[in-house]
Amino acid sequence: MEPHYIALIIFILTYIGIIFTRLPGVNIDRPSAAFFGAIAMILFGILSFDEAISAIDFNTIGLLLGMMIIIATLQLDGFFAFLASQTIRIAQTPLKLLIAITLFTGITSAFLVNDAVVLFITPLIISLCKSGQLNPIPFLIAEILAANTGSLMTMTGNPQNMLIGINSGIPYAEFLLRLIPISLLGLVIIILVIRLLYNKTFSQKNNLTFDKNAFQYNFRSMQWSVIILAGVVIMFFIHHLIHLSIPLISLIGAALILIFGKVKPSKVIKQIDWVLLLFFASLFVVVHGVEKVGLFDRVITANLLLGNAKSLAFIHVISLFLSQLISNVPLTVIMLPLMKTAGNEILWLGLASATTLAGNATIIGAMANLIVIESAQNKGIKISFMDFFKPGIIVSLSTLLISLLILIAQL
Repeated sequence: MEPHYIALIIFILTYIGIIFTRLPGVNIDRPSAAFFGAIAMILFGILSFDEAISAIDFNTIGLLLGMMIIIATLQLDGFFAFLASQTIRIAQTPLKLLIAITLFTGITSAFLVNDAVVLFITPLIISLCKSGQLNPIPFLIAEILAANTGSLMTMTGNPQNMLIGINSGIPYAEFLLRLIPISLLGLVIIILVIRLLYNKTFSQKNNLTFDKNAFQYNFRSMQWSVIILAGVVIMFFIHHLIHLSIPLISLIGAALILIFGKVKPSKVIKQIDWVLLLFFASLFVVVHGVEKVGLFDRVITANLLLGNAKSLAFIHVISLFLSQLISNVPLTVIMLPLMKTAGNEILWLGLASATTLAGNATIIGAMANLIVIESAQNKGIKISFMDFFKPGIIVSLSTLLISLLILIAQL
């Protein structure tokens, strides 16, 4: 059989495993499906072992690992609980609580990985809603939408932005300046949409009271970790001046926080999502195998060379549909080699914006969505597909249109 047919079969089987994580008679999930695909590419001779290792983008893996270590330390210090406690102080009504949660989640997700942020914020929101006798569903949906939309601002906000930021070479500050208008407008839209769809919850005017014990943090312990985080963010903005790469800055911060932080390094290491790193590494290998035999290049690359405005529209449309099938991170990995061929900065920014905002359309559009929904379900709160879809599709379509118009205006 021809290599390109073998590669296509492996690719299809891999993404079936990624899409349908519960297949009869098969013990599979997204990381194991990607790992299977990577090994199959080597086993059937599409890639040599050395080619497979070379296909892994260790810059992205390093950036993810560094940020995971920093975030895990901050979480164990109670940094997120501290920020939440300060933010919630102004939330005296359900509407003010919605605004506080949306802005807090969005802005926090901009500078820390959104998947990690929602993992730690979700239990706090549930606790707050129980304390205030509120329906938690609209607040949790707002959290999901805000985490995705807010993470768009920077290249460290979510995994797909990390991929795009590293491979495009766009400076951290420019990435932020070009995409922040889309992100901030998106956060406003989230507040308006949730307010309108859940009118009964937000028509209450009574003052809310919260259990202060819901927020537990160690202020003395977090001082070192916060100083290191601030130094890392500052270095991100000036990395071109100090001649250090974004991944290296992240790893330097991780090393410093392990040495000087007050949390035992062994506790931090246990918090790292090693499975996510395996998932990324495996996807890089699978996509490189497809790239090597030339599958899909002609169809997608041709559309990326239509002209900037048309190509931006193509990226936004394809992101909306494919993010619901394979999620936005695997889609971004597929698009990377094709974007390098197009070699256009505005298209890179379009891909970052479109894949992130498209992730808000359905439950399976982004990893953050699944994290919040599963975490809520473990606490007896069920968010159905339609519960999420109604506000999600409105927010996603609205922000994708805003994204397209703003990026076209930047041409």
